[in-house]
Amino acid sequence: MSDMLQDLGWQPFFAEQVTPEDAGLVPMRVASVHRSRLSAETGAGQVRLELPLHATTADYAVGDWVLAHADTRVLARRLDRRALLRRRTEGADTRQLIAANIDTLFIVTSCNDDFNAARLERYLALANEAGTQPVIVLTKIDKVDDPAPWRDQALALQRGLEVVLLNAKDPDAATVLAPWCGTGRTVALVGSSGVGKSTLLNTLADKAEGQAQLTGAIREGDAKGRHTTTARSLHPISGGGWVIDTPGMRTLHVADVAAGLEMLFAEITELAPLCRFRDCTHAHEPGCAVQAAIAAGTLSAERLERWRKLSEENTANTPVQTGPRGNRTTIPRGGKRR
Repeated sequence: MSDMLQDLGWQPFFAEQVTPEDAGLVPMRVASVHRSRLSAETGAGQVRLELPLHATTADYAVGDWVLAHADTRVLARRLDRRALLRRRTEGADTRQLIAANIDTLFIVTSCNDDFNAARLERYLALANEAGTQPVIVLTKIDKVDDPAPWRDQALALQRGLEVVLLNAKDPDAATVLAPWCGTGRTVALVGSSGVGKSTLLNTLADKAEGQAQLTGAIREGDAKGRHTTTARSLHPISGGGWVIDTPGMRTLHVADVAAGLEMLFAEITELAPLCRFRDCTHAHEPGCAVQAAIAAGTLSAERLERWRKLSEENTANTPVQTGPRGNRTTIPRGGKRR
């Protein structure tokens, strides 16, 4: 394995998928995905990839490892992913790919009205389901007298959650995030528009003024931002490693994240088996251990309501499998088999 590929994040997990039949193919990592084209990092620079017949860019995510023909740069096949972040979009049967093969997801929000526990929980559920480590990054700490209340709210969202506070414009921000970066590691930035993701990218990548990602200020009235990043892309971190920047997401629907929700709401997950009824909805049944925790003050009613909303949304959006074993058909929940 070459040092250049290792620097890109190449690991034994990917190397084990390469077979003798792949002679003549070289590994590359998808660096950007556009409507009609892909670009990839080779370890020696970035190149444009040519898609094979009938393939579409929607099948690939930034961070994917692929094998391509060395001479023509035609993509031959994608290697299995170690982690994949994806979201459901309104009215679509398939989920939108966000990023692949990332080690850490930096969920960026700011110490102002953008901070929204319910939205952060959605990001956490996606990260948990993907098997990647989430870190809440609280920005704009220079705009408030005391960022501790925002930190405490973030810490309460999930057990063992890492939360860091920084000013995205401060060069020291790279030092704060250094424990999750480094040679061969990949992080991704997600969050609403205007929270400082592009500024943070410029700080991590130490981009020169002419190469810097555009940044946009938030409206003071409602702390809302505007989109400055329009496509997902892979960038080298100045101290080693890679960062994937993503556009701000106005909506984030969940689907097929049952395990991620169990981890996110671990206190409810652990109480459920103590309820008198196995199918307890934690709403009105006698002997409900969850409602008892609310009465005792160890669990908030707001937290339970957010769990209920996400659980119901996940159930409604997750397709079900039907039919005999070995010949199952996946259909939308509530839909008809075709």
